[in-house]
Amino acid sequence: QVQLVESGGGSVQAGGSLRLSCTVSVSHFDDYAMAWFRQTPGKEREWVGCINWSGESTSYADFVKGRFTVSRDNAKNTVYLQMNSMKPEDTAEYFCAAGKMCSILLRPEDYDYWGQGTPVTVSS
Repeated sequence: QVQLVESGGGSVQAGGSLRLSCTVSVSHFDDYAMAWFRQTPGKEREWVGCINWSGESTSYADFVKGRFTVSRDNAKNTVYLQMNSMKPEDTAEYFCAAGKMCSILLRPEDYDYWGQGTPVTVSS
């Protein structure tokens, strides 16, 4: 049974920062690309960014470029999402997902495993 567990969510004021973590209970964690998604009630799940198996390559959605950073520590089976200069519109449930590659073209159904999410609230 593969499990992904997100942590680090919470409440922050606009302009502040949060760092999310996702720990993965799977062998050969470095076989997987990892991605972050977010979802607001009543809206579709949207792709935030991803990182390839080695951490060499990252990709980001336009609405977070320059503010968010995805990184990973394969020795700890963990992927991170550092969120800076946060805006109220960043409020959402944040999910990590494991898949075959890091690409904006991958759909949610293309990912092999998902975490349960961690809530993030940004107040003005």
